[in-house]
Amino acid sequence: MSSAAPASEAAKDRAFAAAQDFLLGTKTFWTTRMFPALRSEYEARIAARIAPIATVAPAIAAGALDAGNRANGSRPVHAVESVAAVLNDSTLYQTFAWLERHLQRMKYSGRYGLVNWQARDRAMLEASLVGAPAVLDPSLELPRYYVSVDIHQHPGGVSGDPLAGAVYERGARSTTPLAGQRHADLHERFTQQVAALFGRVEVGDAGDASAKTASGLSTDLGTPQPGTPQALLDMGCGFGKSTLPFARAFGAARIEAIDLSAPCLRLAAKTQRDAQFTNVRYAQANAAATQFGVAEFDLVTSTMLLHELPPPIVKDVFREAARVLKAGGWMAHLDFLPQVQPGADAFSRFIHYGHARRNNEPFMEPLANMDLDALLAELGFTDVAIEAFEEAPGALDPANRNWRFPWAVIRARKAGG
Repeated sequence: MSSAAPASEAAKDRAFAAAQDFLLGTKTFWTTRMFPALRSEYEARIAARIAPIATVAPAIAAGALDAGNRANGSRPVHAVESVAAVLNDSTLYQTFAWLERHLQRMKYSGRYGLVNWQARDRAMLEASLVGAPAVLDPSLELPRYYVSVDIHQHPGGVSGDPLAGAVYERGARSTTPLAGQRHADLHERFTQQVAALFGRVEVGDAGDASAKTASGLSTDLGTPQPGTPQALLDMGCGFGKSTLPFARAFGAARIEAIDLSAPCLRLAAKTQRDAQFTNVRYAQANAAATQFGVAEFDLVTSTMLLHELPPPIVKDVFREAARVLKAGGWMAHLDFLPQVQPGADAFSRFIHYGHARRNNEPFMEPLANMDLDALLAELGFTDVAIEAFEEAPGALDPANRNWRFPWAVIRARKAGG
């Protein structure tokens, strides 16, 4: 009987691995086959609707085809509702949407979901987090917007269960199925772009120094600040994946990494301890009211934080960044903005807004509709730039028709200095 138990556990391990591999394989098919097919179907349906008009009024037809890209100042006007009308009876779209919702649900929930699977090893996992040097604040009131939704369809969100950080970390590994190996990791690429703000010369994937960072964006970012930041604040650090590349890049800097989730912070601190980094402190705090001193940091960053905040809180976070930044300091946020992507159109925004609803991301669409340029100017920031971010080589190539998140970098500098 003693030998049967380990055999049974091994079988369960194989079953779990097979189930998660199936979900990842299906998500890859969804990304690389279904999405391009859906875009092609949409384009064909639009062309069919325009064709009768084109025979009698070519100029009107051309204008209708271009309606999704009309300019209004610096931002396009997109008739997202019109895309819904075109695809309303599409079986392909209905299947695409169903899979997007339920592949994510099955990743976390059910017999082979991550929540139940990690719970099998609860005692061991919780013991591994004991003594992790995270600074927690039991008195911190978690905002209602943060606890009222199971974000990402993660049951209970990322703040309730002590294992929520471990579940989130495991789930994040398959969020972008086409992500490359560590050399192409989007967090590393973002860190390289931020390093360019401080005059750091970076080397691209091919090993050749160039006028662009590995993210593919221009290094013409205004006047570079000499040297490296001495103090960095990483807002919404989660389980630390966004923070450690900065710890490596700026080894002499003091780095404060904050998040609302105690389970994520414990895991981040454990990972840092295991990796033997000594320049990062993980602490529980609200990015909209950090309690740090005025003009304490040279650099403020966040990764995938802004789209999880209501617009008034986004403004509060920017205002707090301005408060804690030194004069001339930079802030850089990596997030999702469909309107700044190459070839942005009504279809791409429709897909992004649909993803937000299906993945329990209620503030994704509001972020995309904010006038961030005006907001940052109102708060006194200079050198404002909002640009598409290339998370992997070729991701922004017009020939790439695979589904991808609309990654974007929002960067700005505090006046003075």
